[in-house]
Amino acid sequence: MSLAYDGERADAQVLDQLETILRHVADELAGWRARAVKAEGELKESGGRAGGSAAKPDAETRSRLADLEQENKALRQRVEAARARVHDLLSRLTFLEEQAREAGGNGGARAAGGSAAAGGSAPSAGREGAPQ
Repeated sequence: MSLAYDGERADAQVLDQLETILRHVADELAGWRARAVKAEGELKESGGRAGGSAAKPDAETRSRLADLEQENKALRQRVEAARARVHDLLSRLTFLEEQAREAGGNGGARAAGGSAAAGGSAPSAGREGAPQ
């Protein structure tokens, strides 16, 4: 029975150590989070000032900014290309709707006089009748 007790005791010790580590990590995370919020606030505040009182960004920040600007440029190009494709699709849709309306109007006239009389649908009747 001492083995089970020793195993349980070891598990409890490991669990206590894990809880302690997690507490320290949570405290450190909270500290980093507070620092990040403070830095963001300072950055916004310094960005709003007129003049060059803000410190020059370091090389890493400049590099990141250049990357973001490049990504932004690429995204703008993609949006513009998508906008052009949507415009083309809308033009095609408008054209097809007009064609459908015209065909619907002509089709209605053909249906009314098509099979019984030789009204205005002679070319259509000629095409249908020729292969037979």
